Amino acid sequence: MLRLALLTTDNREDRRDYAPSRPWFGTAVQALLDGFASMPEEVEVHVISCARRHLESPVRLAANIHFHSIYVPPWAWLKTAYITNILAVRNCLSEIRPDLVHGQGTERDCALTAAFSGYPNLITIHGNMRRLARISHAPLWSFAGISAILENIAIRWCGGVVCLSSHSHDLAAPLARQAWLVPNAVDSSFFSVARNPSAQPPVILIVADLLPNKNILHFLESIAPFRESYPFTVRLIGKAQQDSPYVRAIQAFADEHSWCGIEPFADRERIRAAMASATLLALPSIEENLPMVILEAMAAGLPVAAFCVGGIPDLITDRSTGMLFNPGCPASICGAIQHLLDHPAEREQMAAAARKKALQHHHPAAVAHAHLKIYRSMLPAGA
Repeated sequence: MLRLALLTTDNREDRRDYAPSRPWFGTAVQALLDGFASMPEEVEVHVISCARRHLESPVRLAANIHFHSIYVPPWAWLKTAYITNILAVRNCLSEIRPDLVHGQGTERDCALTAAFSGYPNLITIHGNMRRLARISHAPLWSFAGISAILENIAIRWCGGVVCLSSHSHDLAAPLARQAWLVPNAVDSSFFSVARNPSAQPPVILIVADLLPNKNILHFLESIAPFRESYPFTVRLIGKAQQDSPYVRAIQAFADEHSWCGIEPFADRERIRAAMASATLLALPSIEENLPMVILEAMAAGLPVAAFCVGGIPDLITDRSTGMLFNPGCPASICGAIQHLLDHPAEREQMAAAARKKALQHHHPAAVAHAHLKIYRSMLPAGA
């Protein structure tokens, strides 16, 4: 049996919500863990997460999945380039003695900690921090700027990189010792969504954090003239930093246009309910790796319209599994939205094809097996 140490972020730490007694993770990581949980005879997983507090946590998350919460003082973390995190995790690993260490994400400490773990290791890139820092013109010593530098170090020093999309592979492969293309798994509960898109007028759903790179304001401004002759509503669900000028601009737009409503970030149950009743999902981001919200919409059978950027074309083939439109082009945006609204039979055919693709390539068990194949290829013969 392979013994794996999986380094990831406990969202209790990420959200500074330390009250829950059980850890919770990003949807992609949780779906991968669900896949591993279905193969207890093949892999033993030790999930390791650093936290700024001593957290009450269960010893096991599943029969073959253990959990370790490691306290790292608040004064450390990014201020020390995660050196304190690396040392704390190495101490934990000396007791676990894994065959392999897998770091999830370059946004925080996990990738760098895996790269310097002292064990055979690989990392997964979720958000391409170097690319995000470049397109946002992030100052060198900002969080984004430092994260981009640390991502560069982690890619060069780790044993290999799992890339979720061809876009990410193109960015990472030139620097990595080896790179593999394996997409995210999707929460299997989204396959059970019972679609009932009967609302009138039609509902365009947007699920995204209210950040400039999500390009939401440009999308809303682009479809506003179209809305004058075509009735629809926009339901925007996302995490927002209320003191952000960009968030205030989106709120001002919503205040002036009654057909646009903003809701705070929702749990997965509410997202599933929103997808069940929506007419289509729109994602106007100008940079994405492999967005989970599109995968969830595909699994739920919700038609998708998105910008043709990053890893999105890996998921959506134009007019086959959804509609793609061009960034910065209002005519392209309105054309894609109008086509989906005007052709209900075609949009449902696209959604059915997308759901089939998600079931074949993004189910937790399929993605977990793909990871196990990579892990075994990295170990000495007979290990």
